[in-house]
Amino acid sequence: MNRFRRRRKTAPPERRAGPPPSPNGASSFHFWWETAQRLSSVSVTLRASVPPDMDRLAFFALQASFWSADRHQGGAHVGLQWHPSYPDNRAVNWGGYARDGTVLPGSESEAPSALGNPNTRNYRWEPDSGYRLTIGPPAVRNDRPAWPARVRDLATGRETVVRELFCPGDHLRDPVVWAELFCDCDQPGVSVRWSDPRAADGDGEPVPVTGGRATYQSYENGGCSNTDVSVEDGEVILRSNHPRRAPHGARLPWNGDDG
Repeated sequence: MNRFRRRRKTAPPERRAGPPPSPNGASSFHFWWETAQRLSSVSVTLRASVPPDMDRLAFFALQASFWSADRHQGGAHVGLQWHPSYPDNRAVNWGGYARDGTVLPGSESEAPSALGNPNTRNYRWEPDSGYRLTIGPPAVRNDRPAWPARVRDLATGRETVVRELFCPGDHLRDPVVWAELFCDCDQPGVSVRWSDPRAADGDGEPVPVTGGRATYQSYENGGCSNTDVSVEDGEVILRSNHPRRAPHGARLPWNGDDG
């Protein structure tokens, strides 16, 4: 036997079926925006072109981090949920965490909540319809920053202020859109589309969003291997139970003017 014989490379392990063995039982995938890092607001349009067909939670959100100078203060996400415990399985969520990991406090939402959850409120969104998600700009309530999140139904023009979160910080960084699915990896596929990304600086002036980076929850951390991030015709598309074409860390162009 030739002890110097070259070893055959083995393919990395994959998870394409069954439940994700992650601590929360979910698999997530993301698209991190390529834009300026001192922002007052971010917004994007979300459309669930292939909505969930399951009795499990699915969450599609826009997220950003709160910063003061060079100090990270926390972060939060606003998005639509497919939630079996809410009317017609549909809800909206605006919640997040402080730097120390505690849940951020906030104002009381005017929207009802089937579970009495301050972050998750009843919201009847429609499949394949557009919803504009916006974080910021901040206000000041009792001498502390208050960060609002809004959802605008593009079909009706109705805008809903979910509520305000209280977190130190004078600007946003690291915007990202993501999907988190609490279901088996071989569950019928879900597809959500993100378009018209916009960001504004501290003066409210627009700054470009030129691209982004695809990331996936790893196999080692319980992620599914059949999730995919792509950019097609100016839309970022997040798909589950779909062949992965963009590898982890891939940079993809995304021009907000094409959304």
